[in-house]
Amino acid sequence: MRRQFKVLVIDDELELLDVLRVSLSVEGFNVLVAPNAISGLRLAYKAHPDIILLDVMMPEMDGFEVCRRLREMSDVPIIFLTAQGTIEDIVHGFSAGADDYIVKPFDLPELLCRLRVLLRRVAQQEQKDSDILFVADSVMLDYNQHKLVLGNRTVHLTPIEFDLLRLLIRYHGKVLSTEAILTHVWGTGLIGDPDLVKQYIYRLRQKIEEDPKSPHYLHTVWGEGYYFDAEDIS
Repeated sequence: MRRQFKVLVIDDELELLDVLRVSLSVEGFNVLVAPNAISGLRLAYKAHPDIILLDVMMPEMDGFEVCRRLREMSDVPIIFLTAQGTIEDIVHGFSAGADDYIVKPFDLPELLCRLRVLLRRVAQQEQKDSDILFVADSVMLDYNQHKLVLGNRTVHLTPIEFDLLRLLIRYHGKVLSTEAILTHVWGTGLIGDPDLVKQYIYRLRQKIEEDPKSPHYLHTVWGEGYYFDAEDIS
């Protein structure tokens, strides 16, 4: 059965939301819409869309800030769809983390083409990620069998431990904030509970580190968050 990709459109122009909802649905997409930045962020965290179409000029929070916040916890493809079309705007959009930038007014066939190009990359990456997603020297995380291999040692993890480690390894070397980790692993309802992340980092260190007090893999950046790194492990 062919997969139905989920598209989230965040735009305060209600007429355009209706047009895109109908047009993209006809093309076989599962379309979600949000009329402002705040509801768009909440829907993105809750629904985990495959791709996001994002306006720039919106009340309360502009699209550039929305894009930056999404990039704290997701690599979902983001296409800016906006009337802001200066070179400075386009550079700003890509600097914020966008994958593409389309200036209004636009042609639907062009939008569909760009959507499908990015989604094809997503599908190809998912195919690559279906077996072993991270290998570095003697470190391997097998997503199919849900196991972490450190040299000749296999570490068994609980589902939450595995999800947390998978997130950190996926963004290896990048510091993830406590809020980003909470949202990705536990959902938006637990934002503001940093002790939960701290507790699970402690548990993971007890399992995978030779010396949990001097970790090689799971690092803390005080006041910022946590990251995974295996580059210096031989």
